[in-house]
Amino acid sequence: MTAIIVALTIVIIGLLSAAYLCKGKSKKGKYMIWGITIMIAIAPFLSFSIGLTYAFIVKNTWAALIMWCLFPVMFLVGLIVLFVGIAKEKEAV
Repeated sequence: MTAIIVALTIVIIGLLSAAYLCKGKSKKGKYMIWGITIMIAIAPFLSFSIGLTYAFIVKNTWAALIMWCLFPVMFLVGLIVLFVGIAKEKEAV
């Protein structure tokens, strides 16, 4: 249970730090920051905590392997958001 709490704490810290870093940035910068945050801080730890929680609920340790399905999907979402930020034209101010 402690591992789930630690993983969710890391996710929350990642979310808060990304929100703080996005203040005053252009949309391009925001997309890039959120893409990196999703890939590094959110995807691995959130999939880990979801997998362990699901395994705890169904009382089957093999059910924790759902994290192997969740992580690539979340990582690809972060990668797409990062590529959108890279490809986006800089806004005229």
